[in-house]
Amino acid sequence: MKRSRLVICLVVCLLLTSLLRVSAAETEEVTVIDIQKYGNLMLSLPGSELLARGFAYGDIVNVAINGQVYEMPIGSNFSDVDQGSMICRVVIKEDLGEDYIVLAINMGDFATTAGIATKEKIEADPGFVWHYNEGVAEPVAVAIEMKEPGGYYDQWVMHQLVRSENREDYPGLTDAEFANFRAVEMGDIAPGRLYRSSSPVNPEINRSAYADEAAKAAGVKTFINLADNEETLLGYEGFHDSYYSRQNRIALNLGVDFAAEDFRAGLAKGLRFIGTQEGPYLVHCNEGKDRAGFVSAILECLMGAAEEEIVADYMVTFYNYYGVEPGTEQYEIVANSNIRKSLCTAFGLASLEGADLRLCAEAYLAGIGLTQAEINSLRANLAK
Repeated sequence: MKRSRLVICLVVCLLLTSLLRVSAAETEEVTVIDIQKYGNLMLSLPGSELLARGFAYGDIVNVAINGQVYEMPIGSNFSDVDQGSMICRVVIKEDLGEDYIVLAINMGDFATTAGIATKEKIEADPGFVWHYNEGVAEPVAVAIEMKEPGGYYDQWVMHQLVRSENREDYPGLTDAEFANFRAVEMGDIAPGRLYRSSSPVNPEINRSAYADEAAKAAGVKTFINLADNEETLLGYEGFHDSYYSRQNRIALNLGVDFAAEDFRAGLAKGLRFIGTQEGPYLVHCNEGKDRAGFVSAILECLMGAAEEEIVADYMVTFYNYYGVEPGTEQYEIVANSNIRKSLCTAFGLASLEGADLRLCAEAYLAGIGLTQAEINSLRANLAK
């Protein structure tokens, strides 16, 4: 009886807390102050201010912008939601002096989806410029309204991934593992033929020197850079002294929306490059996690790897960065909401179970513009 009363009291307390938070969190009227490279909209209100006004991580909010209302959770990382899902991302990092809010789509482009602006690729650094669409009033007004306090809290907790950029915080990893560098060896891919890693030249996450050294030790001859254009590449500190700078490379400057036409066209260009250049090859983006993970998975499918192998390779990144262990509930959540979902979307499948992934990859590559001869050349180069 006492236990039942205690449970009832706890439920009542939670309900009262939710009601108080609904009344405390009033609608916030803000504006867009910047559009980031991948279409994330930065807002005028600091993240700490939004939390101070009654909103919290794990709440679900309605966001009104450009005549539309979008439902999304408040989270701290893009990975708090599945790929392709919207998020109101609140970033507060006192040690880095970061305190902001962005409206985003995990591995998508919110500015384009919401009809706010159109991105133009340019050769000058930083490789892009956004143009507001006709009829969009500046500054763009945004209203954030509470929909369901704590409605996404359980999922938010499960998605929490924390990493450090300091080498000393990963004593159990080798330098190569810290750089998320590894060989991709499965299916018909020849040993020592294909590698993936974080960026060997972008110093932003403090792993570039380790990745460059690992690529040198592996004898990589051709780099496929998914993240930068050539001008940005040349501007990185230490680039001209790197092993990377003396090898074959292609800088594709791809976005993070795998379904976008410019991503598909750019990927086709990069894969043709692999088919005509000397190996070994290394595929990378900035972290070597999302874009590099997706491209690696497509190549693994093409070369006859099994689903379990592909997922395991993808998830090594989440162990290297965040310590996510195989066999845990978090491991399955991340795998299902990222690589499995991305491949299903790319291949037009409801599930990967029972699918002939080799044929699916061939159809995908044909769909992005590769000829059968180019697919055969790509396959032959990876199998040498």
